[in-house]
Amino acid sequence: MNSDQPTYEELRRRATAAAEPRTRAADAAIVCDRLVRIFSADGIEVQALQGLELTVEQGDLMALVGASGSGKSTLLNILAGLDVPTAGRAAVAGYDLLELSARDRLRYRREAVGFVFQQTARNLLPFLTAAQNVALPMHLRGDGPRRGAAARRGARAAEILDALGIGDLGHRRPAELSGGQQQRVAIAVAMANDPKVLLADEPTGELDSETAAAVFEAFRTVNKELGVTVVIVTHDPMVAGEVRRTVAIRDGRTSSEVLRRLVTDEHGEESISEREYVVLDRSGRVQLPPKFLEALGMEHRVAVDLAPDHIELRPDTH
Repeated sequence: MNSDQPTYEELRRRATAAAEPRTRAADAAIVCDRLVRIFSADGIEVQALQGLELTVEQGDLMALVGASGSGKSTLLNILAGLDVPTAGRAAVAGYDLLELSARDRLRYRREAVGFVFQQTARNLLPFLTAAQNVALPMHLRGDGPRRGAAARRGARAAEILDALGIGDLGHRRPAELSGGQQQRVAIAVAMANDPKVLLADEPTGELDSETAAAVFEAFRTVNKELGVTVVIVTHDPMVAGEVRRTVAIRDGRTSSEVLRRLVTDEHGEESISEREYVVLDRSGRVQLPPKFLEALGMEHRVAVDLAPDHIELRPDTH
């Protein structure tokens, strides 16, 4: 027997190691590793997430995009602690979302992560003023009736509203605010308990472009001035084009990313450089853009060759 050949035990050890979740990056705010979510209805199983992988660095401002049914809203609900994954690994702000007890999950939703819904009615209580809505999560966290607690909550609410440019609207109830103002108050509510991560589901979906721009500026303020990691699910090309990183989800997996950076030319002129990449998962799979496949008539199988510095893909001609 050739001593250079690995033994069965060695092969088994390698396979087991390859199947283990990746070590979570110490500086990552969100890590999803082979995340699976299966729904069962009327005896039919639907895989909303099929081994999704995603890492979001602390302090990042990014967008998640994808067609209806791609899995992006399922992912957001898992990250928000509103749903539980079937398998895989999901960690947010140091919390392992598969291992949380009911009490820890409640604490996680109150303190570690903030959430902004598309429908403003789900974000704000109509009978409370803007300032009272912002103060409510602080009260629910357990500040209780201790002396001075109400004053501290009021001061914190005023501070957040002022940072988002609506400090003069704290006395108004939601019905007295415009749609854009309501969404900015909703962001303030989500930020009340100083979460590390802020999640938003189509926050500009019901707004006109000018109002949407003002709401997105509030997200930018939270990200830049408060250092909060912001993840936005959106169909809005304005929002998707304004963030540093846009991740596309297709068929329950991350399929591609667009990265943007500021570049300066030889004349000192600044511009945004944009580059799209396909995502390579741990199993070596990529989802090639459908328009590329259609252009070359690629289907069923493709020829693959290794060049010195790249991999060549060509239509199967046999």
